[in-house]
Amino acid sequence: MPDEVKLNANQFFSRVQTNAGKVPEYESLVGVDALLVLIGDPAAEDEPDRKSTAFQIWLLGYEFPSTLLLIQRDKISFLCSAGKAKFLNQLDTPNSPLPIEILLQAKPKDPPTDSIAKLVTRLSTGKRIGTLTKEQHTGRLLDEWRAALEASEHKFDNVDISASLSACMAVKDAEELKLIRTSANLASVLLSSHFVPKLELILDRGSKTTHQQLADSIEARIGDGSKPDMKVFSKAKSPAEIDFTSVEFVYPPIIQSKSTTGGYDVKFSAMSTEDMMSHEGILLVAIGLKYKGYSANMARTFLVDAKKTEEQNYGLLLTLQTEALSKLKEGALCKEVYQHIISTVKAKSPELEKHLPKNFGWGLLRAYARQWLQMGLEFRDGSYVLSGKNARALKPGMVFNLVLSLTDIPGENGKLYSLLLTDTIKVGEEKGVCLTEGMKTFKDVLFSFNDDEVDSKSKSKANGNQDDVKPSKIKSGAAPELKGVKAGSKVLRAKTRGQHVDPETVTSTLARITAHQKELHAQRQEEGIARFAGEDSKDGREDGKGWKKFQSYKGDAGLPKEAESLRIFVDRKASTVILPVHGYAVPFHINTLKNASKSDEGEFTYLRINFQTPGQLAGKKEDTPFEDPNATFIRSVTYRSTDGHRFDTLCKQIQELKKEVNKREQERKAMADVIEQDSLVEIKGKRPPRLPEVFVRPATDGKRLPGDLEIHQNGLRYVSPLGQKIDLLFSNIKHLFFQPCDNEMLVIIHMHLKSPIMIGKKKTKDVQVYREASDVQFDETGNRKRKYRYGDEDEIELEQQERKRRQALNKEFKYFAEKIAEASDDRLEVDIPFSELAFEGVPFRTNVKLQPTTDCLIHLSDPPFLVVTLADIEIASLERVQFGLKQFDLAFIFKDFSRPPLHLNSIPSNQLDNVKEWLDSVEVPLAEGPVNLNWSNIMKNVNENPYEFFKEGGWSFLGGTGGEEGSDKSTESEESEFEAEGDEDLSSSSYGDSSDSGGSFASDDSGSDASGGGGSDSESGDDWDELERKAAKSDKKKAEDGRGHASDDDDSDRPKKKAPAGKSKKR
Repeated sequence: MPDEVKLNANQFFSRVQTNAGKVPEYESLVGVDALLVLIGDPAAEDEPDRKSTAFQIWLLGYEFPSTLLLIQRDKISFLCSAGKAKFLNQLDTPNSPLPIEILLQAKPKDPPTDSIAKLVTRLSTGKRIGTLTKEQHTGRLLDEWRAALEASEHKFDNVDISASLSACMAVKDAEELKLIRTSANLASVLLSSHFVPKLELILDRGSKTTHQQLADSIEARIGDGSKPDMKVFSKAKSPAEIDFTSVEFVYPPIIQSKSTTGGYDVKFSAMSTEDMMSHEGILLVAIGLKYKGYSANMARTFLVDAKKTEEQNYGLLLTLQTEALSKLKEGALCKEVYQHIISTVKAKSPELEKHLPKNFGWGLLRAYARQWLQMGLEFRDGSYVLSGKNARALKPGMVFNLVLSLTDIPGENGKLYSLLLTDTIKVGEEKGVCLTEGMKTFKDVLFSFNDDEVDSKSKSKANGNQDDVKPSKIKSGAAPELKGVKAGSKVLRAKTRGQHVDPETVTSTLARITAHQKELHAQRQEEGIARFAGEDSKDGREDGKGWKKFQSYKGDAGLPKEAESLRIFVDRKASTVILPVHGYAVPFHINTLKNASKSDEGEFTYLRINFQTPGQLAGKKEDTPFEDPNATFIRSVTYRSTDGHRFDTLCKQIQELKKEVNKREQERKAMADVIEQDSLVEIKGKRPPRLPEVFVRPATDGKRLPGDLEIHQNGLRYVSPLGQKIDLLFSNIKHLFFQPCDNEMLVIIHMHLKSPIMIGKKKTKDVQVYREASDVQFDETGNRKRKYRYGDEDEIELEQQERKRRQALNKEFKYFAEKIAEASDDRLEVDIPFSELAFEGVPFRTNVKLQPTTDCLIHLSDPPFLVVTLADIEIASLERVQFGLKQFDLAFIFKDFSRPPLHLNSIPSNQLDNVKEWLDSVEVPLAEGPVNLNWSNIMKNVNENPYEFFKEGGWSFLGGTGGEEGSDKSTESEESEFEAEGDEDLSSSSYGDSSDSGGSFASDDSGSDASGGGGSDSESGDDWDELERKAAKSDKKKAEDGRGHASDDDDSDRPKKKAPAGKSKKR
């Protein structure tokens, strides 16, 4: 036992007195003279934990094997070894309500002591002894105790106090409830933040995995507690306060699907099998965690392409849980809760009554109080089972494991299925409170892939169409072929019946996007207010700007010798310019200088030096902070000399020093976020997994040669043939991508880092290894085969070889990427781009292919690389969305407001609907406008007072939400533009209306097209005849207004038809 064990004496005596207070309440304690709790040697791993152990830990907080505890009305006695007595002595304090007596057991080689005899003598003062009669313990201490009792002349009446101890431990105090809440929160986070995203990824890509592998991945998130996966548990409540070494699984996680051998088993003694997980039907998952001995349990049902009856039956479970929570309150009896659930089933679905279990859960003690049943381990208290015969009353503070299930229900295909919904519930005064929340509504548990194809089949049959409709399959690394089913975990979420895109339901899709966007915008608004609450002003939000003190020299002694001559001197070493002022050599740090200039007037040369001062309106440093802006500053000094050559040299030296210091400062800022990684722990004793003959980007110095990528214990290492090494630690890798070479020239494994590193002299946040997919090492000049071939056999053979070569490369790289993810202890997951969702855009200077993945938007084929994490996006702004323009722009504003927005320009307008739907499906709020916005000014205003920004409406100033309403408004404006074509100055009026949507942040060049074709695009809608008709109509209206036909502003270049006779006019 560790030396740092500290016992809580106050808690011990408080719970002992609680135990004594139960005497009048339970018959088993009435007339009992003493309580004797025997604990022998530690139980083996295959043996159950006993209630005596749970009671001991409830009192002391720790387990003390081979210890006897005797509780009497006037004294508490322990019999144990000398090592345990050292800790138990902490209970013997001057203020102890009861005296503590600790008797020592002799060591095996030492002569026996009279400790056991003394304890038997103390026990002989009573007749009825309360003990746990059904428990069997072993060990030397227990053998000596039994021998002493048999030798004693005093005989005792043993009374079983198992139910009484359950009552003592059933009502939890505040400290126990805190531990149970922690267990429940960890279980909920583990399910929602790890299992569900992993399940979505498996279903999305059609990956093959066994139930046991999926269960092992859940168990690996905690391991032994020394290195928990904080990527998952950082989402828990107060993770820094949790001791993860005290977190354990009550039972191995249970995963079951319809492919499980033996069918579904809703008992918590079930085991995950090695069968491959089915990608359709019912999926059951159960997780039980304990924290410092206090357990929480939860189980969920996920429905993939479920039948309507299965959804209805699951809805019944949700209803039953709501009804059960209303009955789990103070004063209710266990059998009343059971009977209420049964009556609810009879009223709603009487045919399902026979599929209900015999009980609906049990009271939770500690995870140590467990009993072995024939089918395995169940961590429950048999005294508080929610059955039809248990008349025990519920009390506030009790905690129950509410287990609702429907078992062995016949499905439409004749196979049996089961449904399970389990939560940890605290009994309240008015109703029960669910401690394990989340992932139970239809939105969370329902997945659908092929429902619309079922509908299309039925439609085709109804129309007499005999063509086969091929089912949509989700392939690994590819998006579903079905239009409207987007790839990616967040896209497939909540896709129930009738939600897939269909040509006949475009209107409903737009309405759904609009409604969803309203929810997202409201959510961002609430998050923004909560995030910046209390930050009413800048209060340290100066974007890192602050007054900085510069020191050239520590004193007069530090001045160089050249200062004695009282001449201007540029000290490059100290970055200082020394100026003579009134007979003194005054040093000025180069950062206090703004610039220097030289001018010649007659025989004199003038050197003017300008300083940084407050109130300067020009330049980027107009807002440079000063220690005391109200002090007196020197704006400039001017020196005159006849030595023009010297002043010319000084001016150049000052300018060069200024550039040099500015360059160093820029380099320092650029390198501020570069980290120095820990050392790579190499695999020793065997050859590490290796991907040979791959190139790396950014490239190492020297000749371009392929190297090897190796997997080690805590990271990756790229080794070039010249011995150069690049180490990447798993802890610094944020995203891992595999990009196949389908329709690409390269097959790529790409690592996007959390913090940048240095490779040679280059700073980088992205490292990738690749291999070229094309093979030019074949003979195009012909060979012997061509003599006997007269068709395209050679070309066909080359195409087949190319296809096989690409397939082999994809398989090799994907397998190695999965090995990397496995070696990282599942901290990384391989993300594959979905080429079906790709669109073109200009993130930097060139037009590239942008591909969404599960969690990112990427471009990896050519540097500079682009990796945008979707979770970091605050809002997306669609700009230059106008009728007639062939392209639009997309701006991403990040949740970190100090980060500049990212602009993706010149996206083809025919991709607008696809981009909208993708952004909506990945939970990104979007706005739409006709002009580009000046985001530098916008973000400057936002950063000045974020809280006030959100209080005044947040992002609502951007206008529409990219859904149906925005499109309707634009349509109305277009119709009015064509109807009111005779109005004066129509074009400027409509532009002004568009500019208002952007407020004062609309930039001057917002109407320009990035491709340079904006002007021609806007007029491409009408042909010449239509334009001539409009011109004639306009001329007629002008003539009626008295302005004439041949005014000065007449457009002579406008094409006109020949005027009718009598109306033509000479020019």
